[in-house]
Amino acid sequence: MPATTLKHTISLYVANKPGVLNRIAQVFSRRGYNIDSLVVSESTDPEYSYMNIVALGDLPTLQQILKQLNKLIDVVSARDYSTEDVIQKELGLFKVNCPQDRRTEVLQIAQTFKAVTEDLTATTLTLMVTGKSEKLDALKEMLMPYGILELVRSGKVLISRGEGYTSRN
Repeated sequence: MPATTLKHTISLYVANKPGVLNRIAQVFSRRGYNIDSLVVSESTDPEYSYMNIVALGDLPTLQQILKQLNKLIDVVSARDYSTEDVIQKELGLFKVNCPQDRRTEVLQIAQTFKAVTEDLTATTLTLMVTGKSEKLDALKEMLMPYGILELVRSGKVLISRGEGYTSRN
């Protein structure tokens, strides 16, 4: 029976050194996993960074990837947060075809999703929205009939709730 393919959110705490990202990407590549989104950010310690990776694949392969990641010398910890209660956010910028006769409709959709107008021209409207990935997906679906001219998404950032630390021993 084939393994079920799921979206996984993996957080890593890594040494802030050249080549670390390349070695991590190679682990995913060797196992046939495609990285859907990747966010790297500084931590409170300048010697280390956080990486958040979203990848689609089966659980047995992911478990192998996590074992290999945790063996890399520059990886302090790697963990799958897909089923854990963490705070996850993403930022999206949507540039939409928006002539004046449809502007009210688009702005009402934007208001429903608590999007912020970042730019407005005679024919386009650029919105910024933050929230869970599902919220950005839903906004994308609502804006598609108007014509999305450009879309940029940050990828997931996450942090553990309460007193714990995300991907840190």
